[in-house]
Amino acid sequence: MTDANSQDGAAPQTVVVIGGGQAAGWVLKTLRAEGFAGRLVMIADEPHLPYERPPLSKAVLAGDAHIETVRVVHPEEFASLNVEAWQPERAASIDRARKVVRTESGREIAYDRLVIATGGASRKLPDSIVKTPNLHYLRTLDEADALGGKLRTNTRVLVIGGGWIGLEVAATARKLGVEAVVVEGAPRLCGRSVPQIVSDFLLDLHRGNGVDVRLGASLMSLDPQPDDASKVRATLADGTTIDADFAVAGIGLALNASIATDAGLAVDDGIVVDEFGMTSDPAIFACGDVANHHNAWLKRRVRLESWANAQNQAIAAAKALLGVRAPYAEIPWFWSDQYDVNLQILGELPADARLVVRGDLAAKRATLFFIGDGHVRGVIAVNNARELKLARKWMNQGRTVDIEALSDTTKALA
Repeated sequence: MTDANSQDGAAPQTVVVIGGGQAAGWVLKTLRAEGFAGRLVMIADEPHLPYERPPLSKAVLAGDAHIETVRVVHPEEFASLNVEAWQPERAASIDRARKVVRTESGREIAYDRLVIATGGASRKLPDSIVKTPNLHYLRTLDEADALGGKLRTNTRVLVIGGGWIGLEVAATARKLGVEAVVVEGAPRLCGRSVPQIVSDFLLDLHRGNGVDVRLGASLMSLDPQPDDASKVRATLADGTTIDADFAVAGIGLALNASIATDAGLAVDDGIVVDEFGMTSDPAIFACGDVANHHNAWLKRRVRLESWANAQNQAIAAAKALLGVRAPYAEIPWFWSDQYDVNLQILGELPADARLVVRGDLAAKRATLFFIGDGHVRGVIAVNNARELKLARKWMNQGRTVDIEALSDTTKALA
């Protein structure tokens, strides 16, 4: 079936949003808040209303938070937005010439403007390695619910991957009294996103909380245990074996960008968009984890996987497709909660960055500054939200800083 096409014109009559996560939710909310009164259709492959993902590996996984606490749009608000929710339904193709989206079930919808907010899925371990069904991933609400149940009914978990998701899962496991083993193939934790000093801090943090962290450990196979097929045994490249009740893999994100590639849109580590979220087709926008945008503050292209980006880039894209062109140019910001540590990262932090350390990392209260040409280019704050907020102000102002003053903890920063 084909739904009726809208009239051509400057103002869109029908907007279709592909995706049902945080970015999609903010597109829907923003369109209505900006006065869009036309037809609004959301095509999402999950049955849930749009929700935030960061709590999935923390409060939701631990059983401390209910689904209601992670919703971007609550049911009553969603009803008031008057959105046609096609879910669970997967968008299969985009016909740019006809301006039509076709779903896997054969439904079609014509659009004036289209927003792709498809995010990504958990990157999977190869089938050649995994020979057990007792392996979990964590990306969706249903996966968090299933994994939380496993954590609360078992005593030992193997976490494959020492990135943010893996470390947050390990921290949550320890909070629940579950033994945790983390296997990371790289020589340090979170090596793609933080300098060595922070990797070392994270290693000490987890080992200090009883996590068995194995670095430089290449996984060769994940099998059922010979004497109990309901449990798992990992074999590493050096022949070491690790037994656990079950395994969780957090090895990165596989982008859901194929629908854009197949439609002939520019894709390069994500769907290429401008500072307004527009793709190479002016009728199509993209935002969130799947979008690669030019960041005016970084002065280069970047694809961000963060809560702040999913929300704020979606707001900018929704406004832009209605003609309100406000460039998305925010300083990248990311945060993680592990044990008694709140860690926030702002700006850019090259792997080889030389950092000015203010405070005491060992005491779990410090701020690390990356300085370039006398300006703050990046900040890592450990249990120090105040100084991160202050640094954000300086970074937006382009303020020159005194390195000696930064490291002098006898004087408050101002």
